[in-house]
Amino acid sequence: MSDFALRHPEFAVLPDPFDLVDESWDSPSAALFAAQLEISAARLYPDEAAENLIAERGPIDFLAYLTALDDTTGIPNSRELLERARTITREALAHIDLLVVLPLTTSDEMAPGADEYLTLRDAMNDVLLDLIDDSEIIGERTKVVEITGESSHRLAALEAFPIDPTS
Repeated sequence: MSDFALRHPEFAVLPDPFDLVDESWDSPSAALFAAQLEISAARLYPDEAAENLIAERGPIDFLAYLTALDDTTGIPNSRELLERARTITREALAHIDLLVVLPLTTSDEMAPGADEYLTLRDAMNDVLLDLIDDSEIIGERTKVVEITGESSHRLAALEAFPIDPTS
């Protein structure tokens, strides 16, 4: 997405919600992902958001992390937390025109950082791919596009979509 943002200055770029969390976190937790979900969702509402924006991570990413955390740790999040996360995500995505998903593949250039939890990262990817097919979460308005490959291919694929920054 950073390549797209460089070529399209008419779009505002939102920072990763992790950078906006005030707490210092040693490891992934439901509280960390819930905080990031709420930040990422709140900034997508029309009264909070720039008219034309790119968010590197959105609420659906953190819903996927919360669900994957359940799957990888065996310690379930509360049903209320997951239902609230689903509701927040669904409501925020109602304001999104295009959701671009860059799934993890062995052929792309997205290598994990040294501090990443690989099992959680892989589980999150699987959950995310399921969520983007969930019409209850995505809704009718949001168009979902999966793009894979090297960065130049991803950029070309994204630029092939009709994106009107004035709409």
